[in-house]
Amino acid sequence: LQRSMAAEAEATREARAKEIAAEGEKNSAGALKVAADTMMHSPYAIQLRYLQTVTNIASGSGHNSTILFPIPMELLNLKQAMQQLQPIYQNVKQGEST
Repeated sequence: LQRSMAAEAEATREARAKEIAAEGEKNSAGALKVAADTMMHSPYAIQLRYLQTVTNIASGSGHNSTILFPIPMELLNLKQAMQQLQPIYQNVKQGEST
């Protein structure tokens, strides 16, 4: 009888722990949604968060580490587009000076 009561109490504790964990996940998901909405409306918020993350990585490692900065692919496309527009710009500029 004592073992069955102990098993029941343990099962109750485990069930309660799962409920608490699920509630925590729910709260965490809500906070992430609010943060995502805030960042969506403020382009600088994303950049600041990125820099904060880099700072945390650099200061928390305790030793020298290499940090890789990703380059957005749009930046590469922008360079290519500017190279294609350069001759057009030169033609327009020459037309204005004549």
